[in-house]
Amino acid sequence: QVQLVESGGGLVQAGGSARLSCVVSGGTSNTYAVMGWFHQAPGKERESVAAIRWSGGYTYVADSVKGRFSISRDSAKNTVYLQMNSLKPEDAGVYYCAVGFPQTMNRASEERSYDYWGQGTQVTVSS
Repeated sequence: QVQLVESGGGLVQAGGSARLSCVVSGGTSNTYAVMGWFHQAPGKERESVAAIRWSGGYTYVADSVKGRFSISRDSAKNTVYLQMNSLKPEDAGVYYCAVGFPQTMNRASEERSYDYWGQGTQVTVSS
């Protein structure tokens, strides 16, 4: 089965940057897969922040992080990244990586589109 392991979380000063990584293993390369990043702030519901089709070419970034966050992937390393710039205190929380096979990128922001999830990595933003 597909497994995902996130890393790169930690303490970051407001206005600073961080890059989260998600290494995917346990499955054969599939160009139809979509990788998504989700954020769950303390006491809040989990929300989609970005997604990318493994084959490239199509990405989604939530309005709340548009212009600050970007998603990319390195197929040779089976890794997807979430680059986070200009971090704000409200960006703090747990970030989860997920993989799924939505019919269209229009569904990439929906949790139900994802079948496999990582354990998450904590990001703390100091003000």
